[in-house]
Amino acid sequence: MRVVDVFAGCGGFSLGFGKMVKAAIENHPHVVKTYMRNFPWVSVFPEDAKRICGKVILEVLGGEVDVVIGGPPCEPFTSMNKRRKKDPLDRLLSDPQGRLVMEFIRLVDELRPKIFIMENVHELVEEPLGRLLKRFFTRIGYEAHFNLIEAHRYGVPSRRFRVFISNIKLNLSGMEEKPKIVEEALSGLKGFGELPNHVPIKVGKIRLRKIRRLKWGESLHSFRSSSSKVYRNWLRLHPKKIAPTIHGSSRFIHPYEDRLLTVREQARLMSFPDDHVFLGGINTQFDQVGEAVPPALARKIAKVALEKLNEL
Repeated sequence: MRVVDVFAGCGGFSLGFGKMVKAAIENHPHVVKTYMRNFPWVSVFPEDAKRICGKVILEVLGGEVDVVIGGPPCEPFTSMNKRRKKDPLDRLLSDPQGRLVMEFIRLVDELRPKIFIMENVHELVEEPLGRLLKRFFTRIGYEAHFNLIEAHRYGVPSRRFRVFISNIKLNLSGMEEKPKIVEEALSGLKGFGELPNHVPIKVGKIRLRKIRRLKWGESLHSFRSSSSKVYRNWLRLHPKKIAPTIHGSSRFIHPYEDRLLTVREQARLMSFPDDHVFLGGINTQFDQVGEAVPPALARKIAKVALEKLNEL
């Protein structure tokens, strides 16, 4: 099976498909290095997706593509973004980042895979965008299903509600797992420096004093999103609960220690294996973790896709 990962990021989605991934597109320099470090067998196109045509990918692979996966940037669509465009159609058709969804659709058209799966925030398929996206996929000969999935039901120790747009129904029934709590996810970690990205984060004295006063579930910062939902950051995690949704900007306080989680600990909350290395500066590493498709969920989606391919 040949899989192409578009907007591959640090490779969370690719981890689900493993050696079946043959090509990937990612243009952020540090993220490209991360991806290449973890997937040395993949042909990586370190360019903007707008500049890549399907013909080039097909020539490099020397044959047809079975599955196209990817997660275009969600910032133009998420209600967390206070500066997102007011008109939903402008988010997709006018915002430069939002238009990358259209680039994904273009590449699906040019590569003609048997299956495509695109991940994003659920706001992407709210009306009128959902109706418009279905029309775009119909024009290129594919039916689009909006698979809304909660990651914590499938082995991910943090909450994450996302849509996976695909020409197949991603039926994950029977794959549910007992939700993992923070304490379980962070257990058994070796000492600082003994695992990749397990390095303590420096915190100023004033913030440290504030951190020491935080109880489980309390946070130093909060802000209101464009939908008036309150998001909290620098939150002390409750050890007996599932972690909140992890974003690129998320920073969490350890449930028992007066410090921020390391990148490795945060990656565990997203179900990344300990040998998955993140390169670049600390903030870039946190971004890579928070913007990924959780590997535990990706593996289950890959299993469904492979079963469906065998039926075709």
